[in-house]
Amino acid sequence: MKVEQLYTNCLAQAAYYIESNGEIAIIDPIRDYQIYLDKAKESGSKIKYIFETHFHADFVSGHIDLAKKTGATIIYGPTTQTSFDVHVANDNESFQLGEISITVLHTPGHTPESSSFLLKDKNGKDYCVFTGDTLFVGDVGRPDLLDGLMTKEELASMMYHSLKKLTALENDVIVYPAHGPGSACGKNIGKETFSTIGEQKQSNYALQPMSEEAFIQAVTEGITPAPSYFFKDAKLNKQGYASFEEVMKSGLVAHGVESFKSILEEKKPIIIDSRLPDFFELGYIPGALNFGLNGQYAIWAATIVDLHHPVLLVCKPGTEEESIQRLSRVGFDHILGYLQGGFDAWREAGEKFDMVISISTEEFALDTKHNPKAVILDVRKPSEFQSGHVLNAVSMQLSEIPEKHLELKKDAEILVHCAGGYRSMVAASLLKKEGFTNVKNVWGGYAKIKEEKIDLVGSI
Repeated sequence: MKVEQLYTNCLAQAAYYIESNGEIAIIDPIRDYQIYLDKAKESGSKIKYIFETHFHADFVSGHIDLAKKTGATIIYGPTTQTSFDVHVANDNESFQLGEISITVLHTPGHTPESSSFLLKDKNGKDYCVFTGDTLFVGDVGRPDLLDGLMTKEELASMMYHSLKKLTALENDVIVYPAHGPGSACGKNIGKETFSTIGEQKQSNYALQPMSEEAFIQAVTEGITPAPSYFFKDAKLNKQGYASFEEVMKSGLVAHGVESFKSILEEKKPIIIDSRLPDFFELGYIPGALNFGLNGQYAIWAATIVDLHHPVLLVCKPGTEEESIQRLSRVGFDHILGYLQGGFDAWREAGEKFDMVISISTEEFALDTKHNPKAVILDVRKPSEFQSGHVLNAVSMQLSEIPEKHLELKKDAEILVHCAGGYRSMVAASLLKKEGFTNVKNVWGGYAKIKEEKIDLVGSI
């Protein structure tokens, strides 16, 4: 028996590869499914089942394409309805995989069809449970993603009872969740990507003894609004989507400068620049948004940019395929190609370009001292802001800027920072696209600001 967690850092997502006696099951595959085919070929085994813990909202699953390539059966939990062929399992239904078995435990709460999958070894002993977005390390799945079809309180009530199925398992059963730290599918997911039932019963706030009413309050309070793309991805996973090959083929079209300009004029696409912030700030095509490949690139792109809007890419040469592949994982299907030669080709052609001014924390201190009207814009999450921030800073988390930037004056000096510099460069590029001209990015973010003698509030 082999159980392997395949973790995708930029999505904070875990898929699972399970193998026994020449048969394979994949749980919650990502869209670019080739890794599963390669592993199956290497072991000489056949992919028999594709288990989906629920309709994922934060990424597009690879279940449909992988099933077409392998003939594997897609399995969902009870109440599931899709527009493609799946096996809708009953609660406690078991599936044989070589010498082991996988039993479906219906655990609604994150969504109505959410299910966990209990793996029993060849001796019939409970070995591990794949909990999807029901149970995370230190957290549980958010119960507010049904877009009005059910209230978060109704779903939280369902989760309260679902978790009893999991806590009834032996303490040594390994917990394999669908997400780790950084995912917006939970409020505050722990840093580890797996645990045990016993450890979670001890440390997870949601598994402590409490009434149903107290549980509902605990899991529903403090939930920040879900990114709008969550509802679009869930719909794609339920109704189907363009094949991964089609998206890659249309995206991997190289455009010279003139062709690139022509598409900009004709189709008005969003320009996504996937270079690292350190390079982007030195020069970029006016209006481009910077989502660097060194961070949660696809998540932030989907949070800020409408998935259905056409996109053109500017990449560091050699990273075009990765840039497209990672965008496809969250549902970008309208990628019109990329600029051949990257930004250097644009600049060498004599085209106009823009820049972002980045300042050191020392310069930041001087700016705030000499210009008291400067707006100190903190784009971290509210929880980060509450744990410590610069005196008189304005809290506007990155995901809110597309709607809330109108609260800022376009002629104001705006000093933008996040925790370390990634999100602030996204914010700076977005503000400049919206017509703000006096925007400065604070290099190193709050981590560096704390090192300076700057007035802070609540900083540890």
